[in-house]
Amino acid sequence: MQRRASIPARINIIGEHTDYLGGLALPFAAKQRLILTAVSSEAIQGDETVVALWQAAGGWPAHLTVESSIPIGAGMSSSAALCLAVVLCAQGELESMQACKEAQRIEHEVLGTPCGLLDQIAMMHAIEGHATLINFTTMAASPFLIPEDWCFKLVDSEVRRTLASTPFGASKEKSVLTEHAEGENQRVLTALQADANGLGRLLNDSHASLKSIGVSHPEVDRLVDELQTTPGVLGARMMGGGFGGMILVLVEHEGVLGEIEVVQASKGGFLEEFFE
Repeated sequence: MQRRASIPARINIIGEHTDYLGGLALPFAAKQRLILTAVSSEAIQGDETVVALWQAAGGWPAHLTVESSIPIGAGMSSSAALCLAVVLCAQGELESMQACKEAQRIEHEVLGTPCGLLDQIAMMHAIEGHATLINFTTMAASPFLIPEDWCFKLVDSEVRRTLASTPFGASKEKSVLTEHAEGENQRVLTALQADANGLGRLLNDSHASLKSIGVSHPEVDRLVDELQTTPGVLGARMMGGGFGGMILVLVEHEGVLGEIEVVQASKGGFLEEFFE
């Protein structure tokens, strides 16, 4: 038997650090993908980390190989993609939310990353051309057609981080996090009715709020400030868990920051199964 799981990277338009607080988010899937192939074997073989995740997911004897175009530590959720791919290949077709929760479980258990469910839900529920509106209180996920005038690009800060070893969460005052989440949730709701100019202002406000809870980075802040004042840029903010990675930039048209390609909303994760 052979199974192959293909999982996209995640880009979050707005709604950062809200998933573990029962808030809202508006992510979509990117074209970059991670592909895990599992082929029946006499024993479990593969990269040490992949094998550990595979065993935690109850995987069968298989030779495991991973190909990925998702940058590691860049805020595009390479670890969540790997965990989802492992779960799908190990356990077969699952209901989407069940697969998300299983992927979260093994990421907590093996990788030690205190992640929420934003990444996994975004990856499994993605529809081409759409974002996914996620409510983390009700765990509802619904498609949202991305307006034609929302033109996104990604700028790599080239600052990399490992969230499992990043000091955040326990030491942060709950009131500060709550204030951020309340504001961010409102920004998500406002974004659903916003034109490009309005969304740009929301992205800028989101970055300022993320700075206030201590998840940004001085070099990222410098680049965000530079981008926000670039002609043709409507808004920019750090993206992902923080402490480095990609910066999401909303531009007036694709000619702005012309050396960088526009990012498009891709399809979600899927599993293929083959029998010899």
